[in-house]
Amino acid sequence: MGQPAQRAVERRLGGRLWQVAGLAAVAGLAWTARDVPAALGGRLTGARAQRAARSAQFRDGTFHNRVATRTMPGGDPGRNLLRELLFGQQRRRPTAPVPLVRPAPAPTTDVDRELGIVWYGHASTLVEIEGHRVLIDPVWSDRCSPSAAVGPKRLHEPPVRLDEVPTVDAILISHDHYDHLDMATVRELVRRQSAPFLVPLGVGAHLDRWGVPEDRIVELDWSQGHRVGGLEITATAAQHFSGRGLRRDGTLWSSWVVAGAHRKVFYTGDSGYFDGYAEIGAEHGPFDVTLMQIGAYDRAWPGIHMFPEEAVTAHLDLRGDLLVPVHWATFNLALHDWSEPVDRLWAEAKAHGVRLAVPRPGERVVVADPPPVDGWWQTIA
Repeated sequence: MGQPAQRAVERRLGGRLWQVAGLAAVAGLAWTARDVPAALGGRLTGARAQRAARSAQFRDGTFHNRVATRTMPGGDPGRNLLRELLFGQQRRRPTAPVPLVRPAPAPTTDVDRELGIVWYGHASTLVEIEGHRVLIDPVWSDRCSPSAAVGPKRLHEPPVRLDEVPTVDAILISHDHYDHLDMATVRELVRRQSAPFLVPLGVGAHLDRWGVPEDRIVELDWSQGHRVGGLEITATAAQHFSGRGLRRDGTLWSSWVVAGAHRKVFYTGDSGYFDGYAEIGAEHGPFDVTLMQIGAYDRAWPGIHMFPEEAVTAHLDLRGDLLVPVHWATFNLALHDWSEPVDRLWAEAKAHGVRLAVPRPGERVVVADPPPVDGWWQTIA
């Protein structure tokens, strides 16, 4: 074969190789994105949409906060958020592995007065109250994203496998963002648990699409409660937003009150600071323990995530006793240092005489006798 003919064959082979490589890349993308449409969740239709329309929080086709709240980063002429995200000097990851703890067995004596908290990381928390267990915002996936290939990745493993979580009486979801509502985790909990899912209005559409039986979905508006065994669980106000795709605020967001005969727990969900905390404290408090969102804040979105100092103020508004911080350490979702939220919280709690417990992921906090704050995170910050 002459040299010109050989080069022509090589060009044809090279072109085919590029075609094969391109097809393989497309196939790979399609494979990694196969679950994305389902992960986006469902839409409000039928009776669910009619019920949402009757909510005081629903108008003009979407849910709203009590006051107009900016949910997109605000303008700041002296600041470039993208440049800061890519080239900022913040230490947004720990320098060593986050220490994990295998939860010790729950106490078996004085069950009627028992109150324990097991923080699994980010907002995922187990509340052990008067012989009942309530699982809050469980997320066990590696990423809080509709895709298993892209999106914020965990900075530590869950301290226990999902099949090691004890039998629970209720599963609470605060809102439908990916770091609080995870399709894979929900599907696994459907198989392994029999507890109902208590969710804000509209979130049931996502659960319905993912195969949660209708009789296990309890949707609540703010101030509505549901009885689970000896517990009264109430959806309460929050200042945030919702959405799993391009459409926003098609489902409601909430905080939660978990009340037994003797003990009470409050969980913020995601929220900016607002006067609703004082109202919740007056109506439902005092609380033995509050689970307070402290991370993923920024002055560009001050109305939808609390700063650590505001979490202490909200805790006092709620008439809380022990404060346990959540929504930090597990996912990198903002531009502050990894350890900054809890450093600021600790300083503010000491300034106001607030009882504080900062557990390692998986560590059980007995509310009546919490472990002393030891600054464990500072050695890996």
